Amino acid sequence: MLLTDDATVKALNWTYRGVDNPTDVLSFSQREGDKADDWESLLGDVIISVEQAERQAHEYGHSLNREIGFLTVHGVLHLVGWDHVLPDDESRMMAKTEEILTSVGLTREAP
Repeated sequence: MLLTDDATVKALNWTYRGVDNPTDVLSFSQREGDKADDWESLLGDVIISVEQAERQAHEYGHSLNREIGFLTVHGVLHLVGWDHVLPDDESRMMAKTEEILTSVGLTREAP
């Protein structure tokens, strides 16, 4: 888990995805490729731009803790195979994310 800034996330986004913009969260699985079996107990990496998380927390009207929690859960769900390419998949992933956040007390409270 890496909490960092927009510049670092932008550089990683460009290097690994060919996208020349920062984003809120990146996930890199260790369970893909030729050496996936070498890392059985390691899911991968989740990288969050705290700067983007701060903007989103303000935009969505909740705390920075809740936004970082949301991005963490979102990133980890990607690491275990969840995706949101299709609308139905996005709805399921959002519902699972909210279920997990609620279970640890990170509700949509005001900042």
